[in-house]
Amino acid sequence: MDRRLTPATARIAHSSLRGKVDAPAFTDGQRLHVTTPVADLCVSPGGARDRQLLLGESFTVIDRDAGHAFGFAVKDGHCGWLDQSALAETAKATHWVSAPATHLYPEPRVQARELTSLSLGARVAVLAAGEKWTETTQGFVPTRHLRALGNWASDPVAVAESLLGTPYLWGGNSRAGIDCSGLAQLAYGLCGVAIPSDSDLQQTAGHPVAEGAEQRGDLIFWKGHVAIIVDDTRLIHANGHTMSVAYEGISVCIARVMAQENRPVIARQRPS
Repeated sequence: MDRRLTPATARIAHSSLRGKVDAPAFTDGQRLHVTTPVADLCVSPGGARDRQLLLGESFTVIDRDAGHAFGFAVKDGHCGWLDQSALAETAKATHWVSAPATHLYPEPRVQARELTSLSLGARVAVLAAGEKWTETTQGFVPTRHLRALGNWASDPVAVAESLLGTPYLWGGNSRAGIDCSGLAQLAYGLCGVAIPSDSDLQQTAGHPVAEGAEQRGDLIFWKGHVAIIVDDTRLIHANGHTMSVAYEGISVCIARVMAQENRPVIARQRPS
C-alpha cells in the first residue's frame, strides 16, 4: 500500500482501514487545524519533508510520538508527521488568502508591525469584515486579500501565474517555495477542483488528453514532474531548471528534458 495514502502506524490505523490491514487498534482520529503559516508534513517525526500544509488547513491525527503527530491532510489524504505544536482545535476557517501573499497584523493599521506572512491558499476564520481590513481570530488581514471559501478562482492558470518567480522548493506548497505538483494542486484547489498531492498521483485526476488536443489548464507529465499548459506554445511549472515558477515553451521544455534527462512525456490530463 502507498504509505502516502495509508493512514496507519505500527501502533494504530484509521478506522477507514478496518478489514484492509492488520493493526493493533483502530481510531477515527482527531480533526485539528494547522496554526502556523506553513507546516512541513514529514515522512517520519522530524524527518524529510514530503509536502506542506498551510494555516487553517485540516489534519486528522491518529497517532503521536516524540512531539509529533501522525495523520492525514483532509484535503487529499496525504499521510505524514507534523510538529504537534503546529496543530490545535481552532475555529473553522471561513475565508482563504487570494493574494500571492499577505500579512497578518495585530491591528488594522498599515504602519503596524506585521505578526507573520501568509501564503496564497492559507485559510482564516473571519470575525468581522470591513472595507479595508478584515478581523480574523489571529489578527487583521487586508480585506482585498481574502475571499470566502466557496468563492473560488475560475482559472487555474491565472492562479499559477500569480506565483511566477516563486522559488522552487522540493515538497513546497507556499509562496515561500513550491514544487511542480504543489503548484498544480494549489492552482486547481483554489478553483474548487481537488487533485492529489504528488505528480504520479495527479496522473489519475480527470481524464487523458491526446497529444495535440491540449487546452489551457491541462496537465502534462514526465516521470516525477508536472507542468500546466498556458496556451498553444507555453507551459508554466515550478522547476529545478530555473529553480522557480516560470514559463517555458512547450516544445522547448519537451526537448530539453529529453536531452538532459532522457525523460519523455508520459501523460496529458484534464483535471475535473
